[in-house]
Amino acid sequence: MPKRVHRFTFDLRCLAVPEHILVIGGAGYIGSHVCKALGRAGYSPVTFDNLSQGRRRAVKWGPLERGNLHDVDVLLLFSASCDRCGPPSRACAYLGESMCAPQTYFQNNVTGTLALLDAMLISHGKHIIFSSTCAIFGIPRHFPIAENHPLQPVNPYGEFKLMIEKALRWYREFHKMRWASLRYLNPAGADPDVDTGEPHE
Repeated sequence: MPKRVHRFTFDLRCLAVPEHILVIGGAGYIGSHVCKALGRAGYSPVTFDNLSQGRRRAVKWGPLERGNLHDVDVLLLFSASCDRCGPPSRACAYLGESMCAPQTYFQNNVTGTLALLDAMLISHGKHIIFSSTCAIFGIPRHFPIAENHPLQPVNPYGEFKLMIEKALRWYREFHKMRWASLRYLNPAGADPDVDTGEPHE
């Protein structure tokens, strides 16, 4: 039986966002698609990426600023100059790898994202879109998986994403930070213009 492929379209104009948007990991697979969509919608995406896994040639729709999520001073500079932030989509992003090196994932992704949130607070940033994962649901109890499905990740990758979602909930509670979480299944392929896609080198 052939697998069903769901194609999603999202009109970014409905967000009514200001001009500059900081895209953490904009040189990566998902991030570059986000930058292209933002650019086409009339916004100016600013890519923040250390290029450890992202690629310079994927940054075509706005400026690239090289840096690390742990560089607090640099984060403060760019989060203050941009109106919104999202999505932190390019840190360590492989489920299998997370099983072999969980410490790397927690260090890079959890502490790095918390550093970003603190930089946003200091610079009065109030909006973030988080690149999460369906791995936070764990082993599905039923299909299709609904948003109210129990959150029981079974690997470090899903666990750290869930930790950030919980942190975002409390940042909203105490700091009025507005956020959305995108729980992808398996994003794949290239955009219709073949401007950006998955590099498997």
